[in-house]
This record gives sequence, structure tokens and C-alpha cells, in this order.
Amino acid sequence: MEENVKTDTSGPGYGTYILVWLALISLTCLTVAVAGFNLAALTVVVALIIAVVKSSLVVNIFMHIRFEDRIFKIFLSVAGVVLFVIFALTFADVFFRK
Repeated sequence: MEENVKTDTSGPGYGTYILVWLALISLTCLTVAVAGFNLAALTVVVALIIAVVKSSLVVNIFMHIRFEDRIFKIFLSVAGVVLFVIFALTFADVFFRK
């Protein structure tokens, strides 16, 4: 009888962690730089895009969601969809105000 046991739980190496850390530092600097520009309505959109990239790096690499079972990925996806709906409704409310 076969058991459902993971064989590879090593995860990423130290080099990957350092590269992701440098990417997070760079994206934080980019966020600060973009905040200084007057992009009108695009400022929030650009900041949210950078935040999504940063959070996906953290979730996939540092939280090891890439190496987890499918159920964890499903729960994370459901939470992401709920967050997207909340943002979409908020933006719709702000956009259609007089």
C-alpha cells in the first residue's frame, strides 16, 4: 500500500532567497519612487500592481506555497478572489461617485 508522502521538501536554496530579497528591496524602492510622481489616477493602480508582485514573491518563496498541497493553493486562491472582489467593489464605488 502506497502512502501519499512528499519526497522533495528541500525548497529553494539560499541563492533564491537572496535574489527574492533583492527583488523585494528593489520593488520597495520603486514603490517609493512612484509615489513621488504625479500619475493622477494611475498612482494607486501602479502601487497595487507592485504590491501584488511583492506579495506573490513572498507567498511563493518565503511561505513555500509552491511546495504545498493543492488544498492550500485552493484556499489561497479563494482568499485572493475575495480580496479582488473587495478591491473591485471599492474602486467601482469611488469611480461612480459624483
